[in-house]
Amino acid sequence: MLRQRLRLRHASSVHFGRAIVCVFALGLIFYGVMVVLLAFKVDAGSVNAISGYRDVYDYLAGLKLGDVTPVRRAIAAGAGVLAFLLCGYLALKQIPRPYLARQTLALESLDRGETSIEPRALERLAEVSAMRHPAVASAAGRYGIDELMVGVEVCRGRELDETLREVQRSVAAALEHHELPSTRIDVTLTGFDRQQRRELR
Repeated sequence: MLRQRLRLRHASSVHFGRAIVCVFALGLIFYGVMVVLLAFKVDAGSVNAISGYRDVYDYLAGLKLGDVTPVRRAIAAGAGVLAFLLCGYLALKQIPRPYLARQTLALESLDRGETSIEPRALERLAEVSAMRHPAVASAAGRYGIDELMVGVEVCRGRELDETLREVQRSVAAALEHHELPSTRIDVTLTGFDRQQRRELR
């Protein structure tokens, strides 16, 4: 019996947030290597030429009170607030939002209502279509948003690949015959009929 599954929704901003994290991680790794080089007595001028750490330090150390004007303070405050809001938004988008993969399939939406089909109806259709094959002993369907999974137990081990392909084609033909939306059909072997083990030798 196939179990219910959860899916995760990912917004496009998730990739942007991950890219920012990667940039910060690479920066930390890079300057961590610079610290290690300084610890091993590598020439400070060479390390500064690569990383510019000393130039940044000298610039910040040379700032005076008169250099921090109200305009620059306002710019720094605004940039800080924007950075906080952006990072907070991206952090919220990183939180997983699971949802059930097995949902009702909407066929038609009208002003007075909606025509839909329950997942079990699609699953039963797939099971009946799969059971029509003489090599299939039992079948179990599970409908997801983007796929219809069919687990089959066969009673013959010969030509197993062809059996699975024929079951997939049969399920697809049944969906088309009943004018249901086509979807990805995943047929999986779940077992062999114990009463037919001799044929597997």
